[in-house]
Amino acid sequence: MIHQLADVQSEKIGENTNIWQFCVVLPNAEIGENCNICAGCFIENDVKIGNNVTIKNNVQLWDGIEIEDNVFIGANTTFTNDKYPRSKKYPDKFLKTIVKKGASIGANSTILPGLTIGENSMIGAGSVVTKDVLPNTTVVGNPARII
Repeated sequence: MIHQLADVQSEKIGENTNIWQFCVVLPNAEIGENCNICAGCFIENDVKIGNNVTIKNNVQLWDGIEIEDNVFIGANTTFTNDKYPRSKKYPDKFLKTIVKKGASIGANSTILPGLTIGENSMIGAGSVVTKDVLPNTTVVGNPARII
């Protein structure tokens, strides 16, 4: 289901995926099957989303971000893709961020660019992730640390 108030320009949307109102999905984005993309999300061109992914409200996924299967991303999570952003000055290639299968990211977290969020890891709400997260670990805080 694609809500009538969503702007979905990509044709690469899997079966049984719901994209809710006020979402924008650019033409080259790929979204798998059985996903739930909640209201107010923005998904740029060089983004790949696996199957069974839940992305809660107001999340932006910028070029270079890959979300594997069975990932949960809480509301208002902020991803970044440029360590040194400047207006009208773009890198030749954006840094790649990968969220591995089964990971969960709590609401209002910030994920810096070029990181890997490990398989089945958990990021506590409001965390600022500044380095890779190991598989099967929980991190919280600013900067995020293993607990």
